[in-house]
Amino acid sequence: MQVNSEVSVALPPAVALHARPAANFVKTALRFRSRVTVRVNGKNADAKSILAVLALGATGGTVLMLTAEGEDGPAALDALAACVSGLVE
Repeated sequence: MQVNSEVSVALPPAVALHARPAANFVKTALRFRSRVTVRVNGKNADAKSILAVLALGATGGTVLMLTAEGEDGPAALDALAACVSGLVE
């Protein structure tokens, strides 16, 4: 059964989605089988690709739209939302 889910989460004000925070985000996404995408300001990226996530150039306070397609999609979104909320520089 395919499940499509979407959630929005804001980056903490002091955290940009650069190397270390992006690596933590991608590592979290890779734990799930679902196809996970992240959208920022009209740009889409595969949440499992460090280069794609870095290319978004998301800065502190930016709202990320996370979308998951697959059976473990809701769990993936919960984990990624918690990951983003807990990111530190």
